[in-house]
Amino acid sequence: MRDLAKVNNSAITEFILRGFTDTPQMQLPLFVMFLFIYTITVVANLGMITLICAEPQLHNPMYFFLGNLSFVDLFYSSVIASKTLTNLLADNKKISFGACALQLYLFACFADVECVILAVMAYDRYVAICNPLLYTVVISKKVCKHLIAVAYIIGTVDAIIHTCNTFLITFCNSNIINHFFCDIPPILELSCSDTFINEIVLFIFVGYIEAGSIGMILVSYFYIVITILRMRSAESRRKAFSTCASHLTAVGIFHGTILFMYFRPSSSYTMDQDKWSSVFYTIVIPMLNPLIYSLRNKDVKQALTKALGNKGLLKGSDMDSQ
Repeated sequence: MRDLAKVNNSAITEFILRGFTDTPQMQLPLFVMFLFIYTITVVANLGMITLICAEPQLHNPMYFFLGNLSFVDLFYSSVIASKTLTNLLADNKKISFGACALQLYLFACFADVECVILAVMAYDRYVAICNPLLYTVVISKKVCKHLIAVAYIIGTVDAIIHTCNTFLITFCNSNIINHFFCDIPPILELSCSDTFINEIVLFIFVGYIEAGSIGMILVSYFYIVITILRMRSAESRRKAFSTCASHLTAVGIFHGTILFMYFRPSSSYTMDQDKWSSVFYTIVIPMLNPLIYSLRNKDVKQALTKALGNKGLLKGSDMDSQ
């Protein structure tokens, strides 16, 4: 039996992603829906990155972190959406063993980086509101770069651990992944060996990063709220709350979905529910983040209006010269 398991494991060179449905009539509508979402994601995140780089009024730590968040969202979504869109139109839904491992690695890495960046952004708001006189010293350009580097180091190390831990298991005869991308839980279902250790490692590392991120956010906003309540001016309180509103919305959506996905009771777990929950945090959230910040953030709206106004002026001057 052990020799047979080894043969089965070594024989698997590719997987088949089952996707959302086996009904052919649903493939095209799903493709159109996901293509629409992904197009908005690309345009919105690229637009946010370009706007932050182009407008001097956005050259501060808060928008440096936001630009990195948009960068992560762009590639985080592309890792999943590109293969998902291809499979929705293809009869062959295969993915090689190496490509599956790479997709899982990139997905885990970018998800962790986003988690850490959201925590760093909470710390940035804490310093800006609670210690405004020390803001430029505490959150200097050097510190910003170091914080982003730490986020990528954490994401890289955690992703390597999860990828190795997942793909070193012994697989049985089936190579059909009941999902639309290579995620850890559906891959572990293909194992014919005990995956208890894998599940413990997943829970510990996801829990550690989640707890660390949420803990920093809660502590930061605890002091932020105390500081805001002590402000005498209602206008100052309103401005302080408005600078945090977009971040809190993004945090609530992202961490709420992650907690639902990985920390719900096993009795309520079904793979079909898991697929649609995964759609939300892998494809929908990367689209929502730049929209949340562009619609709820006064500085971003002003910079966008200014950029569009400058383009209008340039077009007008070109027409006058002609």
